[in-house]
Amino acid sequence: MDTQLVMGVLNDALDKHPHPEIFNTDQGAQYTSEVHTKRLKDLGVTISMDGKGRATDNICIERFWRSAKCERIYLNEYQSISELVADVDDYIEFYNHRRFHETLEYKKPMNVYQESVELNQKKKKASI
Repeated sequence: MDTQLVMGVLNDALDKHPHPEIFNTDQGAQYTSEVHTKRLKDLGVTISMDGKGRATDNICIERFWRSAKCERIYLNEYQSISELVADVDDYIEFYNHRRFHETLEYKKPMNVYQESVELNQKKKKASI
C-alpha cells in the first residue's frame, strides 16, 4: 500500500462524509507521510497511531478484516487482482449496508452511523 493510494481513499472518504474527530492508523510510512498528516491536521483531526505490533489497538478494523477473509475472500478463487478488488468493494458495501451486527444490537453499521449523525445534528441545533 502506498501513500498515493491511501490519500486517494482518504480524500474520497472526506469528500463523502464529515471528517472524524480522531483518525487511528498503524505506523506505516503511508500514514506517517507529510502529505497524509498535513491533510488531517489541516482539518483539525487528531491523529492517533497504534503502538508497533499492537493489532489490538484497532480491534474494530482487525475484526472487519477477519470477517472479510472468512466470509468472502478465502471462499473464492480470484482470476485477477481487479476481480479481488471488486469483490472486496462489494463485501465492504454488504458489511456496512446490509449485514446485521450482533454488537450493534443486530443493526446495520450504516444505520447506526446515520442515527449518530442525526443525533449530533439535533444536539448542535439545541445548543444554539
